[in-house]
Amino acid sequence: MYLLDTGSFIATSIDVPGLLAEGRSVAEATEIAQGLARKIVESCIEHGDPLPPALADLVNHEEGVDLLVPVSVP
Repeated sequence: MYLLDTGSFIATSIDVPGLLAEGRSVAEATEIAQGLARKIVESCIEHGDPLPPALADLVNHEEGVDLLVPVSVP
C-alpha cells in the first residue's frame, strides 16, 4: 500500500499481476483491490487464461470466485 502526495492510497499485489487500486483510504483501496482481484480471476477463467499461481488453489470453479487477497499496509 502506498500513500500518494494527493492523500489517496494505492494498493498492489505481487501475487496478482496487473492489480492496481486507488482509494481515498486504506480501507477503500483494499476493498477496491479485492474486487479487482476477483475480476482478474473471473476474466482468466472466462478466457481460459492461466490463473495467477498464488490464487489458483483458492478458486473453486464450480462455486464461483470468492477471494480475499492480502495487501500490505505500511
